Amino acid sequence: MKGLKKKFLPAFAGLADGFRDSGIRVQYILALCAVMAGFVLKLSAGEWIAVIVCIGMVVASEMLNTCIEKLCDLYTMEEDARIKMIKDLAAGAVLVAGVASLACAIIILIRHIS
Repeated sequence: MKGLKKKFLPAFAGLADGFRDSGIRVQYILALCAVMAGFVLKLSAGEWIAVIVCIGMVVASEMLNTCIEKLCDLYTMEEDARIKMIKDLAAGAVLVAGVASLACAIIILIRHIS
């Protein structure tokens, strides 16, 4: 049991650290809104699976994006085309996850609205 605790405590600390970052905090809030909307709309099991996967994808990508940005900032705070490209790619990954999640949300909402 001690081994499991040692492995999971840093992960939970990372989730808590996310509340200190505005980008991650926004994703947590949007995730909470999506879950509340899911209860209001009485989503099916399949719809819940889609919502949970989308939430996980977006929050995880935002956390990784934040890590990449912080690592790049440790390397240099000066203008560097390579660092800019790395940060842009990481931000683009969050955008891809967000757009895919939005598409899933629209499909689910259309079913419940019509």
